[in-house]
Amino acid sequence: MTNTQQLITSVLVANRGEIARRIFATCRRMGLGTVAVYSDADADSPHVAEADAAVRLPGNTPAQTYLRADLIIAAAQATGADAVHPGYGFLSENAEFARAVEAAGLVWIGPPAAAIEEMGSKVASKKMMDAAGVPVLAELDPAEVTAAQLPVLIKASAGGGGRGMRVVRDLAELPGQLEGARREAESAFGDPTVFCERYLETGRHIEVQVMADTHGTIWAVGERECSIQRRHQKVVEEAPSPLVERIDAGRGPDSGPGMRDRLFQAARQAAAAIGYTGAGTVEFLADEDGEFFFLEMNTRLQVEHPVTECTTGLDLVQLQLEVAQGHRLPPQPPALRGHSIEVRLYAEDPAQDWQPQSGTVHRMEIPGVAAEFDLLDRPGVRLDSGVIAGSVVGVHYDPMLAKVISYGRTRAEAARLLAGALHRARIHGLVTNRDLLVRVLRHPAFLAGDTDTAFFATHGLDALAAPLAGAGEEELSIVAAAFAEAAANRARAGVVAGVPSGWRNLPSQAQRKSYESRATGTHDIDYRFTRGGVEVAGYDGLELISAAPDEVVLAVPGAHGPVRRQFAVARYDDLVYVDSALGPVSARRLPRFTDPADQVATGSLLAPMPGSVIRLGAEVGSSVTAGQPILWLEAMKMEHTIAAPADGVLSAVNVVVGQQVDVGAVLAVVDPATENQE
Repeated sequence: MTNTQQLITSVLVANRGEIARRIFATCRRMGLGTVAVYSDADADSPHVAEADAAVRLPGNTPAQTYLRADLIIAAAQATGADAVHPGYGFLSENAEFARAVEAAGLVWIGPPAAAIEEMGSKVASKKMMDAAGVPVLAELDPAEVTAAQLPVLIKASAGGGGRGMRVVRDLAELPGQLEGARREAESAFGDPTVFCERYLETGRHIEVQVMADTHGTIWAVGERECSIQRRHQKVVEEAPSPLVERIDAGRGPDSGPGMRDRLFQAARQAAAAIGYTGAGTVEFLADEDGEFFFLEMNTRLQVEHPVTECTTGLDLVQLQLEVAQGHRLPPQPPALRGHSIEVRLYAEDPAQDWQPQSGTVHRMEIPGVAAEFDLLDRPGVRLDSGVIAGSVVGVHYDPMLAKVISYGRTRAEAARLLAGALHRARIHGLVTNRDLLVRVLRHPAFLAGDTDTAFFATHGLDALAAPLAGAGEEELSIVAAAFAEAAANRARAGVVAGVPSGWRNLPSQAQRKSYESRATGTHDIDYRFTRGGVEVAGYDGLELISAAPDEVVLAVPGAHGPVRRQFAVARYDDLVYVDSALGPVSARRLPRFTDPADQVATGSLLAPMPGSVIRLGAEVGSSVTAGQPILWLEAMKMEHTIAAPADGVLSAVNVVVGQQVDVGAVLAVVDPATENQE
């Protein structure tokens, strides 16, 4: 390494959001200066405000900004930074960027460029690992895949994170899926190369964190299990692996090395084979019997590194910085302790094919957080987030809002702490996967350690993505929202305290407030104040204890007497959020009168998110069938299919390829087929 004994005083992070904030936190603890870079879309991002200096990268897309090595190196030189940390994603596994950083006289906080290059091609790296004695899955040439080899998984050679990954079960679909995978790979990594390998319908994704110095010491710093995934992207990660724990617990005294020992040995072999230094992750696919196969090596810090930090007490970013300066690692890593679980909180709708969301984060509060971007030394919850209240989630980058991490003495304790914190969190402004995460963490199969890559398919995505608040709980929360709104109206109107809205000396008609929930539709709340209290249609015996614009207390009749419930209510224009122990509820306040201009024609295909139109799949006037792709949008580095809602005729297409559209825009119209047409 050319950077041995080089002193670092200021670090530029060639990244954004959560990972930039994470690296800055360690730099501050070490007394190092920090430099941020930012796109126009990220000008108001927290990572920009937290850095000692920040440099604008003109534009919004990754290709214009965070993938511009020349602009990033120029920013480091302009601000006096003497080191560059790439974070993860973007240029973190780009060997040419690593070389350019070092050629500019800067310290590269990462592995040697040659090691990145050798592992950068998943095709070449598998051959190298096979030669080094690491078990691998055979690589398949896409042009030679046969029906007998199905199903296969298409993968991008130059990157990960689910981009460019497609499962193909029908040979006729292979050409189209290859084309789509190449487009995604080119967009995300600048390299359209893809390959195929045998796809295991159910498997366990196990990875080993490695850390190596420039003096020959290679650590295997514990394993992680990341089997619960969506679109081949991890959602829940934990350390240690439940599978490894089970396999090793069932070993006999003379059964040879355990699964953990074999994984660690394979990971060290992989790192040694390429002269690796710094932090990296060797990923394997394992079966239920403990056999495993090399998938890839990520030559960077992983998104899920906090669970390793929690179970070792190590600050992996600090170790990266120390190794980059030529420091020696101790001969052995620390012993493992307890259990840690991380979930990725995404702005997305799991119930709608994981559609990413964009917009303003009005509020994000996770209760009981003991640390942010820092180690946990006792059971608790850690938060690593790239957004704060007021942050805008755009369409150019990954929609992850935060990583929420728990540490417990046992796996059950870690799961309970994390599920409880997420359940009580107040997350306002965007649809998220929070409810799904809580249901996964409390699912009997998860708690038993029965997780694999088919977890969502096995246990039913519809059930897992269902709202935490059931229909009855949601209705009661919306009743609370109606009383909070009435209290807010009284406060604005200057009504004398204690006099309820709509009060009459004689019996009168009920007042009505209407809301629309994404889960259960329209709720008409009819209520009336009387001498004996409040009356709500459908709720005999319900008692209003107190009502303020932001909090309502109700006494709900029960089999053993009334139960008092507290509801926190927040409003943002016509959106209302109600948080309580019954589960979070969001709804839209419906106006008393509807403007005809706001109505959308039947059969309209609306943009589920802002994005760019990249392809059209049918012509105006053609007959289409339900589920047939009409067009494709690209948003947040992924392709999204917009399909016909029913059989019919495509009567209008309102967009062209390359057009940028806003959420809710009418993209096309399908006139439903009549009985004669059918």
